Amino acid sequence: MPLYTTDALILRTYKLGESDRIVVFLTCDRGKKRGVARNARQSRRRFGGALEPLTWGRVGYLERERRDLVSLNYVEPLRSPLAAADAEALGYAGYFAELIDEWAPDSDPNDLLYRLGASMVEAMAAAVPIEPLARYFEYWLLRLQGVYEPDPRISDEARAFLAVARVSSALALGDVAVSRAALRELEAAHRHLFAIHLEKDLKSARVLRQMHK
Repeated sequence: MPLYTTDALILRTYKLGESDRIVVFLTCDRGKKRGVARNARQSRRRFGGALEPLTWGRVGYLERERRDLVSLNYVEPLRSPLAAADAEALGYAGYFAELIDEWAPDSDPNDLLYRLGASMVEAMAAAVPIEPLARYFEYWLLRLQGVYEPDPRISDEARAFLAVARVSSALALGDVAVSRAALRELEAAHRHLFAIHLEKDLKSARVLRQMHK
């Protein structure tokens, strides 16, 4: 039973029994995995805050043939959304992670999706404004899945932002001027596309809408 080590993004966790957690994580080279983190609920010494959504780190896990769950040995954080300078940005970490989880198939490597997620962690740590970053993420996620359809009703300013997003890195968004109204247009357009293709409303998206009321 070999020990695999790789870089990965933590996507979500949920309880298993009285002391363990199931951890869903996206690796850079072997796709999405689900693993058991033993005693993660009883002791924080082993994993600490490394299991927070969108934590980017080095993971080690054991995998057996014909087993759906791997055994998560350790997570060494390289970058965490908890380092974000903007407290509001923390609310988006779960949103980004949930969307990646919805679209990443199990054990199917997707380097572009992995790099998109990792770029979000870097941009949040660099204090890139979170709302332009969220619209950038949504745009690229929909493009990578081949389901992006431009909304003909959006304004010229919103179109201009997408044109910049298409050729810019996430870190470069800090220098892009865009109004809140244009960002709201894109948020509504992207939400519509997600509703069509996911056929459900994400829990994290509902939380964000409550935050903005």
